[in-house]
Amino acid sequence: MSLNDTVSAERVHIGFFGLRNAGKSSVVNAVTGQELAVVSDVKGTTTDPVRKAMELLPLGPVVIIDTPGIDDEGTLGEMRVKKARQVLNYTDIAVLVTDATKELSVTEKQLVELFGDKKIPYVVASNKSDLLESVPQGTENTIYISAKQNKNIYELKEMLARLVKDTESDKRIVADLIDEGDAVVLVVPIDSAAPKGRLILPQQQTIRDILETGGTSVVCRESELVNTLSMLSKKPKLIITDSQVFGKVSKDTPSDILLTSFSILFARFKGNLENAVKGAAQLDRLRDGDTVLISEGCTHHRQCDDIGTVKMPKWIENYTGKKLNFEFTSGREFPDDLLKYALVVHCGGCMLNEREMQYRARHSADCGVPMTNYGIAIAQMHGILKRSLEPFSEIKKLLDR
Repeated sequence: MSLNDTVSAERVHIGFFGLRNAGKSSVVNAVTGQELAVVSDVKGTTTDPVRKAMELLPLGPVVIIDTPGIDDEGTLGEMRVKKARQVLNYTDIAVLVTDATKELSVTEKQLVELFGDKKIPYVVASNKSDLLESVPQGTENTIYISAKQNKNIYELKEMLARLVKDTESDKRIVADLIDEGDAVVLVVPIDSAAPKGRLILPQQQTIRDILETGGTSVVCRESELVNTLSMLSKKPKLIITDSQVFGKVSKDTPSDILLTSFSILFARFKGNLENAVKGAAQLDRLRDGDTVLISEGCTHHRQCDDIGTVKMPKWIENYTGKKLNFEFTSGREFPDDLLKYALVVHCGGCMLNEREMQYRARHSADCGVPMTNYGIAIAQMHGILKRSLEPFSEIKKLLDR
């Protein structure tokens, strides 16, 4: 992936939902201009959510998601419906594809109510309008289309483009913390877990954000930080470190230079920093026998010293002195039932969009389970949490109370 690419997590996610045989997959193909979804007269052809990142005019960079029919039946059908509903957790804009020759079913009406409950902007695309003798006038969020005849497909995309514009955020990863001409040092460990020949996504995105601000990014390993600082003629505005080496980097960073981590920056970027800071206090309340869920948004190949499954459990047990149980999830997996967990420790979420990260935080809160993230937990265990939050005046107040 190049620095010019818009990563999937920062693209608007548009989910297409509907009953089996409403023509949902045909509409997806018409909108995208590609054979993205398999089309068949057989009910339930779409068995799993199909995702595709693309540039779609006039919408821009998006992720299109085709979902199984929301009315699927049987044991497998129930599993497919569950997967379709899970897509709502990371859907920024929903398209309900209906059959124009039929009245809205109870299931479809419930789906519209669910969009409202989750505050998801939506469009009702009434398909198969070519079969009507007279096509009704659409409304603000309803449009009559025909995927078969490509009728009103462009108008549907125009409606979606307006909703995309309304959902766009001007939040930045680090740009609002620095000024033009500032230097920022990024500390990037190169170990067996580091991808060969490239930087990981948070590092790429942060570098791009610094460059767009007119700042200068200086990248080094943790073993070279002291020497790097000595070579700079100007004191850097900020040092950003990988969480794994937070303790060492804190010791090597002069007290008059701001310090934080990529994980903390992304918690802020995804809108979860305040809750994650509060959740870190739960580390001091864990008891013998408690179960901790460690969740990652990506599904990378596990290394022998993997931070999530190996290092984090060891660090938490050493810090707490307790005998704890650990469970792990990755990718789109996140338990519906969190009641058995005493704490959720999440990665920075660079591979998940803001809506999904906020869903996970809300869901944890609704279950009464504190949730924090890697960088904040590590900072708490090293006694440097307050220092790592110094760049964020709005959050620092939490620790001053």
